[in-house]
Amino acid sequence: MADQITGLGSVTFLREMQERKVVPLARNRAAEGGANPVGRTLVRIHLLGPMRATTYLGEEILPRGRKARAILACLGLAGGARVPRARLAALLWDRVPDEQAKKSFRQSLRELICAMGPLAGELMSVNREMLKLNVNLCWIDAIALVSPQTGGSNSLRSDLVELCTGELLEDLESTSPAFDLWLLNERTRFTEQLRTLLEAELAQVLQPGNDSSTRAHVARRLITFDPTHEGASRALMRALNDMGERAQAVREFERCREALRIRLDVEPSRETKALYQAVRTFSGRESNDKSDALLTTSPRPNAKPEPRKATASRLRVGVLPFLAMRSQREEALAFSLSQEIAAALARFRWFDVIAPVSLSHRPFEPLLTEDLLKRKQLDYVLDGAISGSGQQLQISVRLLNMTQDARPVWSDRIRLSIGALHKLDELVTARVVGQIDPIILFIEGQPKRRQHYGGTGLLLLAIPLMYSMERKKYEEAGALIERALGLDPDNAMTAAWAAYWQVFYVGQGWTQNVERAFGIAQQHARRAIKLDPDNAEALGIYGHVCSFFNRDFDNALHFFDRALRLNPNLAFIWALSSATYSYIGEPDEALMRLQRYRDLAPFDPYYSWFENFYTIAYIFKGDYEKVVEIGQRAVMVNPEFVNGYKPLIAALGHLGRRAEAKPYVDRLLALEPNFTVERFGQVYPIKRDSDRERYMTGLRLGGVPEQ
Repeated sequence: MADQITGLGSVTFLREMQERKVVPLARNRAAEGGANPVGRTLVRIHLLGPMRATTYLGEEILPRGRKARAILACLGLAGGARVPRARLAALLWDRVPDEQAKKSFRQSLRELICAMGPLAGELMSVNREMLKLNVNLCWIDAIALVSPQTGGSNSLRSDLVELCTGELLEDLESTSPAFDLWLLNERTRFTEQLRTLLEAELAQVLQPGNDSSTRAHVARRLITFDPTHEGASRALMRALNDMGERAQAVREFERCREALRIRLDVEPSRETKALYQAVRTFSGRESNDKSDALLTTSPRPNAKPEPRKATASRLRVGVLPFLAMRSQREEALAFSLSQEIAAALARFRWFDVIAPVSLSHRPFEPLLTEDLLKRKQLDYVLDGAISGSGQQLQISVRLLNMTQDARPVWSDRIRLSIGALHKLDELVTARVVGQIDPIILFIEGQPKRRQHYGGTGLLLLAIPLMYSMERKKYEEAGALIERALGLDPDNAMTAAWAAYWQVFYVGQGWTQNVERAFGIAQQHARRAIKLDPDNAEALGIYGHVCSFFNRDFDNALHFFDRALRLNPNLAFIWALSSATYSYIGEPDEALMRLQRYRDLAPFDPYYSWFENFYTIAYIFKGDYEKVVEIGQRAVMVNPEFVNGYKPLIAALGHLGRRAEAKPYVDRLLALEPNFTVERFGQVYPIKRDSDRERYMTGLRLGGVPEQ
């Protein structure tokens, strides 16, 4: 929660930067007489690759500090627009108080101006509220690449791409969490804009009258930019074929196929394969109508897609660019929202996410039909639309199961006032991604879901068996997890859930060797975070192991905090961490975390099991009536879960309702014959003696044997 709140101050700035885009900048500059109306470039600024800034005399004027460089980068990409100082401060110092952020900003701004030296007066406009970079006196590589004019009537943008290489602001990553979010969106926008311009240039040279070498040259530049671009690959194959270099055309197909396999795990489209077959079939022969048609056109066969790979070890979730029904501003918001949802989903480790930038419709590819999406080997697709009128937007989102003819399996509709756009991440992104994760896990956990299962598939089958808390099913889940570990020993999720399995196997009283189970759980949990240090779910499970097994509450809270910083939308860990806050005597914090869990996943298929965490929080809070209300429902739905009975019995004991508690005591002792008040006090992870004694008193009053 803290991470989300501290980043909100920069969201408005992010939106405004996106809405300006680079195209309006290019129009402004063109209106003013091109890149530099007076023919005077004072500074060259390189934002692609390692950041550089040099004067017309070759002097370096780039400041040394990362924050000062980031200010220059933001001003350069703003395209000459005025940028509020407060927003830059919020973007770069998003985790400190406002006054401290403003002070730090002033220091970095001073560093930037000092680095510019005598040119600062001409390059910068600074007042109490705003900053502005005079871009008419600058040449900025990222801006030049996406400018409508490339610098000469005969020059090609693809030639400029060869000179201006590298990731946008590659040495400014991790400057601050808010800046990283802004940079992610800037990179996406820049990449899409440049791709569109390169595709348009290729489309232009493919017109009749252009020679084959020019077509090959431009196609190669686009392939260098995007090695998986099948349209450019086909254009290059045709150009090479026309030049008589059919062997090179065949090699280009092999390169394209390998790039698609490595980067996207898909096969080339039918169209690309058909062109390849035509090149091979008619190589060295006289052309005929059939070969000419294949080598010079781009047919869109209406055939059924190739069958999906049943043995894929990881799920693939595609996020389509959201649609906007009205204005250009809404289009920018829709695309940005789909990008943010994709980025948030990528923090979950159950599936690979294919971002909107990879699923956008492009000039050389067909419209995104169901067949095309299936050819991309997607298991699920998320799409959405933004509509509305006046001061309110309506955001509709749905999840499609692509293995069952694009059948909708979940949908949501969110209304958002224009004035609440600064809460978009909290009110929309978090709500969407928080619900998708448990829904996919539930669907994939159904028996006979697939013909073949890899390690992840076996783990997904095990999870619903674990939540049943029935011993036979639970041990079957353990066997599936063991098989998954054998198939994929380096899968961090499998290792984490192997540790989680041990926790509840001990908690249910089923193990004969508690110490050994503790050791196995520790081993699996540590291995999981070693395999994937940024796996939020693995970190959260390790936190629970520290708390439940070792009573190491400080480390537990540390790992829960790390997990939720990495993925604040992971509902499962919000719920799991609530137990530790109950154990340390902070039930209000526990209930807040459970509320966050409900907000993120209001329709979690396993919610009835997670209700047990509410009874733990309320027993520590001393709200015994609430424990009874929820506890009776929880044990009815999960009758095999032994720890569901304990808070219920203790609450009934404190309320003086021993007779009402007796059936629950009998059931508990049938499930866990060794359970006594004394044993509970020895093994249950409670930090404060007063809380332990109060809990034990309730069990005693409820009729649980003392020894």
